[in-house]
Amino acid sequence: MTTSTPARRTGLVLFLLAFSQFIISVDLNIVYVALPDIGAALGFSAQSLQWVVSAYAVAFGGLLLFGGRAVDRIGARRLFMTGLAFYAVASLAGGLATTQGVLIGARLLQGVGGALLFPAVLALIATSFEGAQVTKAFAAWGAAGSLGLAAGALLGGVLTDLASWRWIFFINIPLALIALLPAPKAIRPDGPANLSKGFDVPAALLSTIGVSAIVTGLVTGPDEGWTSRLTLGSLILGAVLLAAFFVTEAKTANPLMPLRLLKNRPLVVAMAVLFVFQTALAGAYYAFTTYVQPILGYTAIQAGLAFLPLTLVSIIGSGKLAPRFMERYGMRATLSTGMIVNAAGIAVTVLGMSVGGSFYALLPGSVIWGVGGGLVFVSVFASAGSGVGPQEQGVASAMASTAQQVGGAVGLAFLVAIANSTFSGTYAEAAKEDVLSGLHLAGSIGAGLLVLGGVLALALKKDPPSATVKVEGSDLSESERAPQRVNG
Repeated sequence: MTTSTPARRTGLVLFLLAFSQFIISVDLNIVYVALPDIGAALGFSAQSLQWVVSAYAVAFGGLLLFGGRAVDRIGARRLFMTGLAFYAVASLAGGLATTQGVLIGARLLQGVGGALLFPAVLALIATSFEGAQVTKAFAAWGAAGSLGLAAGALLGGVLTDLASWRWIFFINIPLALIALLPAPKAIRPDGPANLSKGFDVPAALLSTIGVSAIVTGLVTGPDEGWTSRLTLGSLILGAVLLAAFFVTEAKTANPLMPLRLLKNRPLVVAMAVLFVFQTALAGAYYAFTTYVQPILGYTAIQAGLAFLPLTLVSIIGSGKLAPRFMERYGMRATLSTGMIVNAAGIAVTVLGMSVGGSFYALLPGSVIWGVGGGLVFVSVFASAGSGVGPQEQGVASAMASTAQQVGGAVGLAFLVAIANSTFSGTYAEAAKEDVLSGLHLAGSIGAGLLVLGGVLALALKKDPPSATVKVEGSDLSESERAPQRVNG
């Protein structure tokens, strides 16, 4: 944003971008506490219920590369408004759904909206602000994401208990309109669209269908058998399609994911860490929900409140602690530490679960978990953007976010299969001790993966020492400001 831009307009743009990230985060989290009601209403099994979460992540992750490239070619403001429109329409369809297929389809469409909106928001931060404003905008973006997780858990519980699970979808319509309606006047118009190079649609289809096939195999494996035609066929098809995706990208002149970017160490490390991080996080959220509702018997509102300490601490971690840690210790140390702390928090939380337990037994682990998550969320995206040119920020952020969303979908399927391996039938039919045994196993594996991610983070280059400058009341090194702005 140039210096001639009125401060009021700058503030409105910052609000719209942060609020849009809030909407994305709400949609990631709002369905968890409503899952038991959705399953009972539409007849989902304990294994297939995860599709309500995974359908969103599959479409989001599978199309993010397409969305990132579309932002670079069509324009960030255009994609920003298109993504919000997708959210509103898909949420209406989800709220009106009367069958499993319609609901899953609505979640897929919400994921498409996220795949367009997320890289557009990051690109608009990079191009709408300058200097210290970029740091402020990036911090607001991270805090809004954490706040969305908190609001999603609480809103999901309140709306499900006081109205119906359908309102966890309907609520997105006014939220999307709040961001969409002021956008045409508030956000600077895009330049002419550059459609001459195309969008590599075959690669987008290969990546999306490939990820969907792998998730399908992981979801159906426990029920159909791991050697069944459906499971094996889905896993093999997914692997073949993803291999074809990389072959296609290597040969096309205008790829969705330029393979040369895989030579950028910070980006590749960030992608690997994000994949592991979201794998464990998705499984841990599912385990938390399963424990407090089917085992402890919490209502949806009580379950939403149980999530609050975790998500509120995450807000502090991302908005306050992460910038200070990055300033003092650098991105590599912050990211690695965050992963280890997150692992400890999830382990303490899950292993503290017992049949006769209570919310208070979950509180210490939730606080540790939240601190680690806040450190990771900011530092991993800051490291992903370092060393990538401004003309490819859309695709670079999309690559990192793709790893995150695909990790969440694949990880959820993997860890839910582990959690459900200790019993058969529904949660209501199974002994609580058997369900709890599966949750302990899945949570421990998730925590172990996070430790591995903490080690992977050490592959980042150590931040070089540099002079510090004053930014928003605190010293921040130039070497740390630049990656944050590039990531935008």
